[in-house]
Amino acid sequence: MNYTPQKTLFSNGATNTKTAKNSIKTFILYIAPHTMNNKGVNLCPKASKGCALACLYSAGRGKFSNVQSSRINKANYYINDKVKFVNQLATEIRKKVKTARKTGKKIAFRLNGTSDLDFVYLLKKYAALDIETLKDIAKFYDYTKILGKATKYINHPNYTVTFSRAEDNESDTMKALKLGANVAAVFAGNLPKTYKGFQVVDGDKTDLEMLSYKNVVLGLKAKGDAKKDTSGFVINAAY
Repeated sequence: MNYTPQKTLFSNGATNTKTAKNSIKTFILYIAPHTMNNKGVNLCPKASKGCALACLYSAGRGKFSNVQSSRINKANYYINDKVKFVNQLATEIRKKVKTARKTGKKIAFRLNGTSDLDFVYLLKKYAALDIETLKDIAKFYDYTKILGKATKYINHPNYTVTFSRAEDNESDTMKALKLGANVAAVFAGNLPKTYKGFQVVDGDKTDLEMLSYKNVVLGLKAKGDAKKDTSGFVINAAY
């Protein structure tokens, strides 16, 4: 076997500094990004050089080798046995939803903590789980650098996708904004009030901030290795 079986795939969002601020309990799926798996498959197909260097994979608990090993193992699991992985993911979602319904407290899921895969499609295809049916109790959200993914789900009733700006996708960034999507952008220093004519809001306030806005720039402050960025991924000038 090319991976070690995992008891659980989701991490408690309370271990993430920003997600811990969320008003509802949140679960995040962290798997190793880019080509950090035993088959070299890129799980972040639109990641730029700056994005790869600034990836949250290196931030917070991601700096620890045991955490990185666990995420690589999960990536190997996904790559080598996708159907089994997705079905386990669906089982975990259903269990957490069942518990939430008993308590009456809403929950949230971020399916791509450090990857950029279309899990909403995969869950429906391989595990017959349509997340739209869970909207009464569970919210789903993500960031993506795939413009097609951002626009595909722009009107989904239970999946909010924010497009992520990088140093090499300014054209797609503006397209996403003009289509009405939110865009996340990383800034050095204090956040500007606007970016190229669009309102900037504090995206670090909580990880669910994107659910409260539409057609704005979610400003994020550089973290981890992003503080050393020179590629243009981190915006140094105010707009």
